[in-house]
Amino acid sequence: MSHVEVEYEYEALPENSSLAASLMAGALAGVAEHAVMYPVDSIKTRMQILQPTPQAVYSGVINAASRITTTEGARTLWRGVNSVIMGAGPAHALHFATYEFAKESFGGNATGHHLVAAAAAGACATIAHDALMNPFDVIKQRMQVHGSVYRSVVECASKVYRAEGLRAFYISYPTTLTMTIPFQSIQFATYEYLRKVLNPSGNYDPMTHVMAGGVSGAVAAAATTPLDVAKTLLQTRGESKDVRIRNCNGLFEAGRLIYQRQGLAGFAKGLQPRILGNMPSTAISWSVYEYGKFLLNRENLDKQPIMA
Repeated sequence: MSHVEVEYEYEALPENSSLAASLMAGALAGVAEHAVMYPVDSIKTRMQILQPTPQAVYSGVINAASRITTTEGARTLWRGVNSVIMGAGPAHALHFATYEFAKESFGGNATGHHLVAAAAAGACATIAHDALMNPFDVIKQRMQVHGSVYRSVVECASKVYRAEGLRAFYISYPTTLTMTIPFQSIQFATYEYLRKVLNPSGNYDPMTHVMAGGVSGAVAAAATTPLDVAKTLLQTRGESKDVRIRNCNGLFEAGRLIYQRQGLAGFAKGLQPRILGNMPSTAISWSVYEYGKFLLNRENLDKQPIMA
């Protein structure tokens, strides 16, 4: 009996793989991405606060990490991580499942470079992801700010809801989409381009996913930092004692307030930790996700009958 080598393209999930298996790869990628780099995200949030308390004014990432650790304890850098873990799994599962479906629908899996298809698929995935993740992100940032009194995700969610209503969890959603749609479009298009350039054969190569993921995350993070600053203002406005900040509604009002207070430099606040956080987190996310697809396809291949 002769064995015929079966060739398969691991980059697309197998046609007969279950939806649960496909979602699992995305969920693992999401949890890994957010949890590993969470302390850097905490520093970024604090550095983006428009009017921080005197104790929370930092000159840079290292200074912030040192002062937070020595004055508040290392655990402070992880405060609120439960929120992103709870939300990141389901949100990223939905994100990657939507991306795979949209990319296939738009022709992104065909031979060659299809940047528009990848970017469009990334935008579709983002809309679905952010609708689910936005409330968890609000809770996360409320717990990250200096002087936060919340001891748990449930306590934070209930107090914010009672004080500000359901609107508080989605006040930043339009701004979030304004930021994350171009972020994900840039990231997905850059990633798909670099992946095919670095690995034309399409075979599973971890180093390719690490490099392409890291570069795509850095480029997308740098390009969308001004919008991220506005998003942080809207999501943490309820913790501010400044009347104008507390009453700020929407992207344009947030942008105007940032410019009036700090000029153009205000839109670059948190740029360094945002890039430092997104490079490894995006590399981790893509690496975990691509490895998950590789395993799913290998398992699927092993179940196929040997062809004589």
